[in-house]
Amino acid sequence: MTDSYRGVFGAIPYAIRTTDSWTLRVYGVVGGLAAAGIALVVALGLVVWMGETAGVQSGTFLFSRSLYVILGFAAVAPLLAPLLFVARRHRRDDPVAAGYDRKLAYTGFLFLFSLYLGMIVSAPAGLREPTDSALLSALYALPRPAGALFPVAAAGAVFWTHYRLRRSENTEPEGADRSGSSGAEPSSAGTSNEETAETTLAGGDGSN
Repeated sequence: MTDSYRGVFGAIPYAIRTTDSWTLRVYGVVGGLAAAGIALVVALGLVVWMGETAGVQSGTFLFSRSLYVILGFAAVAPLLAPLLFVARRHRRDDPVAAGYDRKLAYTGFLFLFSLYLGMIVSAPAGLREPTDSALLSALYALPRPAGALFPVAAAGAVFWTHYRLRRSENTEPEGADRSGSSGAEPSSAGTSNEETAETTLAGGDGSN
């Protein structure tokens, strides 16, 4: 594959086009749309927020806006990370373990699901509807700040999976074969010299 890509927007279709994993291809579509949707919501929310607080000159509001953008980026980056990792490894033909693309897609889906769980936990009390589900009741019982733990843990799983599988277990360090062959050559040379010496001695004994 000789074609390449430019930037984040080019990496997503490149990863979908070059991968052999249908799981990664499906995630490329779902994750790409989810990332675009989150980025759009964050951008629109920031515009509305800036319009409502335009007349307020305060460092607190400026800090809050910056924090809002950082949180939005923190939600989008792990969604795109599996696609960016896969695109880079295909472009550079990096050695990876078997199932690298597929397992990264699984972590992407896991992060997407963790965002849903985080929104349930951090939802205000006025938006929570009564439910008979034991799972939802358990999530509602958690403190609202705990909702951030699910995305953080899932994001860690994305980067840990990439780190764990970025090199195949069967890939040997560079120079290993050369060191092995260089170590074998003296042995074979020594064996050849010993055989030559034994032949010479045998010939000498016969002549005597």
